[in-house]
Amino acid sequence: MSEDVEAAVAAAFRQEWGRVVATLIRLTGDWDLAEECAQDAFARALEHWPRDGIPRRPGAWLTTTARNRALDRLRRRATEAAKLQEVALLPHPDAPDDDASSGISDDRLRLIFTCCHPALPLEARVALTLRTLVGLTTAEIARALLVPQPTMAKRLVRAKHKIQNAAIPYRLPPAHLLPERTAAVLAVLYLLFNEGYAATAGADLVRQGLCEEAIRLARTLAELMPDEPEALGLLALMLLHHTRRAARIDDAGDLVTLEEQDRTRWDRSQIDEGVRLLEAALRRGPAPGPYQVQAAIAACHASARTASDTDWAQIAALYGRLAELVPSAVVELNRAVAVAMADGPAAGLELMRGLDASGELAGYHLLPATRADLLRRLDRPTEAAAAYRQALALAATDAERRYLTRRLSETTGND
Repeated sequence: MSEDVEAAVAAAFRQEWGRVVATLIRLTGDWDLAEECAQDAFARALEHWPRDGIPRRPGAWLTTTARNRALDRLRRRATEAAKLQEVALLPHPDAPDDDASSGISDDRLRLIFTCCHPALPLEARVALTLRTLVGLTTAEIARALLVPQPTMAKRLVRAKHKIQNAAIPYRLPPAHLLPERTAAVLAVLYLLFNEGYAATAGADLVRQGLCEEAIRLARTLAELMPDEPEALGLLALMLLHHTRRAARIDDAGDLVTLEEQDRTRWDRSQIDEGVRLLEAALRRGPAPGPYQVQAAIAACHASARTASDTDWAQIAALYGRLAELVPSAVVELNRAVAVAMADGPAAGLELMRGLDASGELAGYHLLPATRADLLRRLDRPTEAAAAYRQALALAATDAERRYLTRRLSETTGND
């Protein structure tokens, strides 16, 4: 199989997965069937495109193939004649959009709003949207939400069953009801960006395509809801992080820490845009939400011309405010880092005692990695090495493992 075909199928998956799955869900009401038929369509693409060529409109080809597969599956179910009739009415990919009245012109964002039904718990909405419409695996979602994979798998099953058993309509609500789904949509876009910014597993630490798609969707959402300050705050946050994309990985694909990055490679125009968006969000008040606070933290980093210029005291205070808005062990870990940079590593280690005792971050590699770094700065190499080994056993990306291995070697004196 040629690399061109593999690349075309991979690109189609990123761009079309959610659209194909959502179309089948809307008309069959069967989430599992929709995912299975979509997967089959992509598998068939790998078989047919090398022979027949890459279609001019891959999305239409995949939708038609998945539709036909669903039709075949339902034909075998004698008791599901009604569903068969619904699938037969599946619109052609060129059919006009019947949701244009909502004001959402972007297909993917529209589908995310559709999936984030308020009858589901917030975490279930986020997880289900990431799985069904974005195509993240159950393992990726579990790591993003810091829950065990079996727990996440059960949560996804329950959410699907609730939609089916409660006959929740799979359609977009009118524009005036969209705000009740905004929190879940923002959470989905935030986690989508995070998975691209720091992948949960695999060879690549950064997945540029996911970052860019999350930014595109966040920009569309901000245009759709210009008076929603958290939408602006989220877009600002993404831009301020993404500005460092060229400096985060070296030519060998290895991780470059924020402290060591070449700041001349940061995208200054994107920093300026992010700061402008943050200022616009803050003006809309009355009090900054969590995405605006995180964007303010990112702005502190982005505005520092050198690592030593970073206003760590301000960042620590902002993390304190963020912990009040969204109590989280991860936020507390980040606050400990900021305090360590502002007041010394011993102060940061003291804050980490509670995190170690709580067990909330058990299995999260950045907890021992942070402890190792602070111990290294305190010139306690034996303890630092033990913490690096613990982090190394938990790290899931190749780039992070190489970084931790290098730090461990430096700490133990083994080159």
